[in-house]
Amino acid sequence: MIETYWKDFCQKNNLDLPIPEAWMFGDGTKEMGDELSALVLEGKKTATCSAHRLYEVRNEAIPKKGQYDIILNGDNEPVAIIQIESLELIKMDEVTPEFAAKEGEGDLSYDYWYRVHEEFFTNEFASLNLSFSTDEMLVCEIFQVIYQ
Repeated sequence: MIETYWKDFCQKNNLDLPIPEAWMFGDGTKEMGDELSALVLEGKKTATCSAHRLYEVRNEAIPKKGQYDIILNGDNEPVAIIQIESLELIKMDEVTPEFAAKEGEGDLSYDYWYRVHEEFFTNEFASLNLSFSTDEMLVCEIFQVIYQ
């Protein structure tokens, strides 16, 4: 299903590229995957962030400007292809209210963003027996939906 989705995108755009990473926003639950992918499809969510240290711990490559990603819903079905427009490493405590609003979640306030992200990262770090601090560096991405 993911491969077919990517092939359709490539054919419609006359591209010959390998399949990019396909992933779900959030904690891997169906509920969060559906909620956040819906925000992407509605155009409300145009940014995301992840903890820089976890890329190192998991031995994963840090995203790059211009890269494509396939976004999955809570059922692991492809719903959109995004392209990263910009990427910055920023301490969580230094994320701007403007970036927080681009994440498209809750009431779009910085306070909401900070509270839910602190909880999310604390849980994510704890699952790896690590401690999270709000001075952690985040990989902050702004993206554009280019196919759905």
